[in-house]
Amino acid sequence: MFKYIILGIVQGLTEFFPVSSSGHLVILQRLFGMNSEQLALSLVLHLGTTLALIIFFFKDIMRALGDKKTLFLIIIVTIITGVIAISGKGFFENLFSSPRIVIVGWLFTGLLLIFTKRFKEGQNNIPGTKDALALGFAQGIAVIPGISRSGITISTLLFRGVDKNTSFRFSFLASIPAILGAALLEAKDIVACGLEFDKLLVGFIFSFLAGILALWLLKIILNKAKLYYFGYYCIIIAITALIFIR
Repeated sequence: MFKYIILGIVQGLTEFFPVSSSGHLVILQRLFGMNSEQLALSLVLHLGTTLALIIFFFKDIMRALGDKKTLFLIIIVTIITGVIAISGKGFFENLFSSPRIVIVGWLFTGLLLIFTKRFKEGQNNIPGTKDALALGFAQGIAVIPGISRSGITISTLLFRGVDKNTSFRFSFLASIPAILGAALLEAKDIVACGLEFDKLLVGFIFSFLAGILALWLLKIILNKAKLYYFGYYCIIIAITALIFIR
């Protein structure tokens, strides 16, 4: 049971911290010796963090539902992400069996985050169509394990001159349809995974609680323009994984 608590906490923290939850889960599942059927546990953990996301941004979600422009931009992001993820589904799934791909993804994420030090004073608080197009492409690329979805999407908006608070909020609002869509496509794996309900529930609860904490901390860190700290973490963990994971 302990390893499901650990996996839940790791998923909750790394889903929202810009350090790649998929990368951490690939490495941990390899260390724990979990077989391919049990990889469906990651879907349940993602549902826990999705619930955390919905609760944390509930007021923003309600406002977005009444704002046609915001809805239009989120639809653009979702379509582009969906096209990339679905068209390359087989290719992306094969990447999850390679820890070396995770290491490359971590290095890419780390360098990207460090580069945000130069783009922390954006003034635009109203994302436009071009921002949505860039965000959709970035979110699609984040399907690759090791590349952080929050890291690449927030960085993309910062690079385009969007202010820190808007980058944080819009990045996560635009992720909700994609996350829910992926969950629906893979829902059958929950039944097929063969894990006991209590283990799934423990993972779900701890990923939810850790997710709430991670969102709160990330907002504080981003406001202080310290996002690049996570870049150093990604590079360090990539080098560590390269040494110990064969």
